[in-house]
Amino acid sequence: KRPHLAKKKVLFHQDNAWVHTCPAPMAKFNEFRYELLPHPTYSPDLAPCDYFLFPNLKKSFGGKRFTTREQLIAETEAYLEGLDKSYYSDGLKKLENRWIELKGDYVEK
Repeated sequence: KRPHLAKKKVLFHQDNAWVHTCPAPMAKFNEFRYELLPHPTYSPDLAPCDYFLFPNLKKSFGGKRFTTREQLIAETEAYLEGLDKSYYSDGLKKLENRWIELKGDYVEK
């Protein structure tokens, strides 16, 4: 469905939730030849999508209503495809700095 990704190596980061690691999704990751990035157990501070991607996606959906799953998927894809590559690298850099500032903790004290 996404031919532009066919020749690129795709790194995929996820938490260790069972729904993500059970056989069905793992088979798809292998089929798509995604390289899974390891995620340590019980490390909520290491979920970059929860830190910078999903909050902004949620803001972009503010006030919108989707009547079909397809509408939601199309809007999500349009949002993600509209982001510059620097958005991801900048977001990860900010997260890295946050980890350093919090000395590995995920809660500010």
